[in-house]
Amino acid sequence: MALIKSISGIRGTIGGEPGEGLTPLDVVKYSAAFAQILAKSHSQNKKIVIGRDGRISGPMVEGLVVNTLVGMGFDVINLGLSTTPTVEMAVVAEKATGGIILTASHNPKEWNALKLLNEAGEFISADTGAALLALADAGDFSFASVDRLGKETKAEGHLANHIQAILDHPLVDKKAIQAAQFSVVVDAINSSGAIAVPALLTALGVDQIKVLNAETHGHFAHNPEPLPEHLRDLCQSVVKEKAHLGIAVDPDVDRLCFVCEDGSLFGEEYTLVAVADYVLQYKKGNTVSNMSSTRALKDITEKHGGTYYASAVGEVNVVEKMKAVSAVIGGEGNGGIIVPELHYGRDALIGIALFLTHLAKEKKTAKQLRNTYPDYFMSKNKIELGKNIVLPSIFKALQQKYHKQPQHTTDGLKIEFEQDWVHLRASNTEPIIRIYAESNSPTVADNIAKRLMDDIREMA
Repeated sequence: MALIKSISGIRGTIGGEPGEGLTPLDVVKYSAAFAQILAKSHSQNKKIVIGRDGRISGPMVEGLVVNTLVGMGFDVINLGLSTTPTVEMAVVAEKATGGIILTASHNPKEWNALKLLNEAGEFISADTGAALLALADAGDFSFASVDRLGKETKAEGHLANHIQAILDHPLVDKKAIQAAQFSVVVDAINSSGAIAVPALLTALGVDQIKVLNAETHGHFAHNPEPLPEHLRDLCQSVVKEKAHLGIAVDPDVDRLCFVCEDGSLFGEEYTLVAVADYVLQYKKGNTVSNMSSTRALKDITEKHGGTYYASAVGEVNVVEKMKAVSAVIGGEGNGGIIVPELHYGRDALIGIALFLTHLAKEKKTAKQLRNTYPDYFMSKNKIELGKNIVLPSIFKALQQKYHKQPQHTTDGLKIEFEQDWVHLRASNTEPIIRIYAESNSPTVADNIAKRLMDDIREMA
């Protein structure tokens, strides 16, 4: 399977031929190119932070990245097993020139990736990414001489610092959470969440914690994307344990979803909605999510007197829009929460803390809280990108077929149908087309998505 090079990093399946998967040669090539880019813009600072999730290939890829960076003359601050948001915050804390997170996020165990960060602990820009790809293809690297090799330092304490920063956030109320005496079941999906989430919950005063899939060996117990069909065990465990809440994160702990006390899903689209509802009660302002996210965030934002803005899909695009409109909260409908007061990155840990505070102060069950929000239903689908699918031609044909409907082409193609919409775009992380449709009826949402999927297959 070909490497996927996008704003979400360099991602591929482990093994195979160079350029067709994420092989050791590819890891070295792109790590060296990134180091070369950083060296050109930060010649006096050759410090870089890395961390990884718990997947099987993590130690191998970590060794390749660390030694390539050392060979490029960089001092490596290695967090080891960590979370994506913890690495992002560590880049700033260590005053590093950049960072690399070794994680394929929600992808299955055979995948891994290099997520690349700038000195602010944020994903690199599209322009920097383009320069990196060109440099990697050219192979124009200059490695350090023996007297200028870098060194590796194992770093501890950054998760504790991350958790303390969350506890110090003015909208996180530990006393309220502690008083609520929550019982929580966590699906840690055999990765970093098994360490980070219980540590956070304990720090927040939650002492009834059951962890599913707590071994951090990377043999994921189920598909790691936190979707309904993958969370049946968590739903059942919440009911069996008579817990107040279930929590699911992805392998690098930047996506978050909840399960209600009756075993029903709160809805990953509503993670951001609920957290935004709480934040906007105390901090008035604007919100941002991507074009594939539920319109419920717009409803909640306007209820609190703010303005909602949509960005292209991808964390870097959401962050760019958030900065442009001074958003007080933002993220993505896949359960990604971005709280700019903490850092500009998706962070499941701050999401958990804010959600639990909201739940405690509302004195509602998770189900009761979910019922206070507008009911929209989203149909999420995908089609593999086969050789016969030429996206620009298909999108152009779809624009012509639905020319009477309002359309947006900022990111793929979004078509509006009165109160409903459908968004089609190539994934940044998999060789697929994503087709998301939303309506106030699940049947209508499914039918809209199915109609567009049939259109694509016919046009292909």
